[in-house]
Amino acid sequence: MSRLVRPPAAIDYPSSDGKPLAENDAQLHAILYAVGVLRLHYAERPDVYVSGDLLIYYEEGNPRVSVAPDAFVVFGVEDRVRMNYKVWEEGKGPDFVLEVASPNTWREDVERKPAVYAGLGVREYFLFDPLGEHLAPRLQGHRLVDGAYEPMAAVESIDRTLTLASEVLGLELRAKPGGEMRFHEPAVGRDLLGHEETHASWRAAEVRAERQATARATAEMRAEQEATAREAAEARAEQEATAREAAEARVAELEARLRDD
Repeated sequence: MSRLVRPPAAIDYPSSDGKPLAENDAQLHAILYAVGVLRLHYAERPDVYVSGDLLIYYEEGNPRVSVAPDAFVVFGVEDRVRMNYKVWEEGKGPDFVLEVASPNTWREDVERKPAVYAGLGVREYFLFDPLGEHLAPRLQGHRLVDGAYEPMAAVESIDRTLTLASEVLGLELRAKPGGEMRFHEPAVGRDLLGHEETHASWRAAEVRAERQATARATAEMRAEQEATAREAAEARAEQEATAREAAEARVAELEARLRDD
């Protein structure tokens, strides 16, 4: 008598680890900025996937093993909505990872995660400490060489801004004094702006354009008023000249009559 064999139960890979996205506003702002601007930057590339705080599973059949980078970029995979990222299904791990330090995560960022990311083939691993309390320097970069990470040298400007160049992204990551972080596009010499910053920039440009248009209209109106005033003055001057000529003619006529008499 044959026995029915049940198929193995499907393995559940959760889409959340129950941890908050960030522990403080400084960390939150940096994460949201990084994910937002990188998505905008690669918006026209269907083969580039950008995400953040998404669980990456890298051992098939073992949902207990995962990592959730604050921001990451993968080249050569489809840009689509995912509940999580399974390396064995996608065929590769991220190419670029950024972790933003917080009081409860920075040790893991520098002690455990480098080995995990190196094993996943992450070509560049960046760390940023917005408060400057846990990492020295507050911006760090590592490049994968022969399976191990080698530190990248940051450039410090006069205003104490730290700059690291990402070969993978073709961008620079800058940590400015005060905890601000910006991705910079050296080819065009500008910082990448997020949705809110872009909207604010557009609105500021619109306000400037409106003010310039108002100033031009005011100047044109003033010029018209001045031209009208000049024409009126010229007309009055012409009338006065005509009146003087007529008066002088009458005086000359009277003098002539007096002489004749």
